Amino acid sequence: MDFRFTDEQQMWFDTLNTFMEKEVGREYIREHDASRIFPNEAYQKFADRGWLGLLVPEAEGGLEADAVMYAIFCEVIAKHSLDFAAAIMTSMFTATNIAHNGTREQKDAYLPGFLSGEIKFAISISEPDAGSDAAALATKAVLDGDEWVLNGNKVFCSGAHLPGTVINLMARTSADKHGGISMILVPNDAPGVDIRKLDTIVRRSLGTTEIFLTDARVPQTNIIGEAGKGWAYVGQHLEWERLSLASTYVGNARTALDDTVEYTKAREQFGRPLSSFQVLKHRMAERETEVNAARLLVYSAATKLARGEKALKDVSMAKVYAADVAYRCSFDGMQALGGYAQLPEYDMERYFREAKHAMVGGGTSEIQRSIIAKQMGL
Repeated sequence: MDFRFTDEQQMWFDTLNTFMEKEVGREYIREHDASRIFPNEAYQKFADRGWLGLLVPEAEGGLEADAVMYAIFCEVIAKHSLDFAAAIMTSMFTATNIAHNGTREQKDAYLPGFLSGEIKFAISISEPDAGSDAAALATKAVLDGDEWVLNGNKVFCSGAHLPGTVINLMARTSADKHGGISMILVPNDAPGVDIRKLDTIVRRSLGTTEIFLTDARVPQTNIIGEAGKGWAYVGQHLEWERLSLASTYVGNARTALDDTVEYTKAREQFGRPLSSFQVLKHRMAERETEVNAARLLVYSAATKLARGEKALKDVSMAKVYAADVAYRCSFDGMQALGGYAQLPEYDMERYFREAKHAMVGGGTSEIQRSIIAKQMGL
């Protein structure tokens, strides 16, 4: 088995790395994390290069890349921050849902603006009483003439507050637990929609929100696909989302480990470099092994998806393991850098905060293990 990238894949990897260093950079990401401001300039650069359309079919103006090319994209754009990567990726999932499940009118109304960077998307699944049990959502959408009337409370909807954002909102359109869920497009400035940004320790530049819906109305035509099919659509979404998240964890773990190695080589204590102490170099050797193992899990899952196969267990294994690895790499980095790790200019505290969130966001590690066990027949 050949584990090397093809020439095209390697060129894509190199192009993205060059872009991240020359067109974005650590300082830019650091500033936007500290100021809690969305990276609009960088986002527009992605749009201008056509990269937002990575998962959109060519017939709709996108690049129609396969899962391996997408995993490469996610790995590299997360090298300095998982939050920055989320700021780019979050809109891409809903655009893909519209491209594959939306009406011709929806595609014409939303995709050109998304590809140009003018329209952003957020996906709203979680509720205060429906986190890991996502199908227990209580937000209701009731058809009144040719409009959906929405009432309920959503939480942890990343990017919903940003100007020009359309929320892909999961709402209950009938009592059936799974068959009664629909995807409805809700502009974030619609009357009856109250969005409040949350002061979280992560998602600082993208931002995450709580949403209150009080008799909010949108046209009946804003439903994606068929009523009651939302659970099936979000299942497709989550398989790709978990691949993308696992890829980002690998990319950021790689940087956290590399930063730790560089620091311990340069920093001297007791007359010799920190990297010469066995406790540290063995620890870094373990993390090197784990980062490479996590990367293999990611690209194994991506290869399955690229072949058109189901990869539910594979993406869950990749996500849960890569999240743990990212956390261990950043935790060890915090220990190795000591007091300097507390300073934002060393970046490690950001890696640490974001890696902890990796164990919760996009489906908790406990849920991923339950999915894996179910796929094993347990």
